[in-house]
Amino acid sequence: MMTAHEPDALPDEDDDLAGYDVNGRMCIVTRESGSPEELIRFVAAPDGTIVADLKRELPGRGCWVKIDRSLVDRAVAKKLFARALKMDVKAADDLGASVDRLLAAQLMQMMNMGRKAGQFVSGSSKVDAAVRSGAALAVFHATDAADDGVRKIDQARKAWHLGMETEEEIPSFRLFSESEMEGLMGQNAFIHAAVLAGQAGEGVVKRAKMLEQYRIGGQSRAAGGAGRQKQ
Repeated sequence: MMTAHEPDALPDEDDDLAGYDVNGRMCIVTRESGSPEELIRFVAAPDGTIVADLKRELPGRGCWVKIDRSLVDRAVAKKLFARALKMDVKAADDLGASVDRLLAAQLMQMMNMGRKAGQFVSGSSKVDAAVRSGAALAVFHATDAADDGVRKIDQARKAWHLGMETEEEIPSFRLFSESEMEGLMGQNAFIHAAVLAGQAGEGVVKRAKMLEQYRIGGQSRAAGGAGRQKQ
């Protein structure tokens, strides 16, 4: 069954991706062009393994896949990396999971930078105050956060949205459980957090949207509320 983001015809086992420009930005699975922000670049390491080049700065020929875990998994299963790069390369079976871990680590690093810059606060009372004052760019909840705590902050988001007549509510993300954050962030793990305005804060939101989009496919649904995300 085709999904909404896939074209009518996808490369199959016998397709050699004729006409694919390895230096262009076209998804090797869907054959749809996109900006660098809509795609993940992959390159072949010296040992011939495929690695994700999230910063788009590794040397060598690269190919692109849309920010969608299911498409990365499809590219691995159909051996599209080898055909796109026209090289004898090997994509690990768990490449999709590896990319998820890289995106998660990138987000956590930016959260820590935001905290050091005073643009990332945690604790339900601080988050509620940041939302009601309009200082929050986005909010985060642990996936196992208590529903009551999430609901109170959601009410603050809705109140700000209606009171200020903004186009959308402040985005809300639920990407990690508390234990997952403890493993990634140590003592900086949180149940509820808010990102504040500033370069680091904007970087957190950008990376959170990228990770969410990778996990659910298509466009990020952060603005729609704090629904649980698939892990």
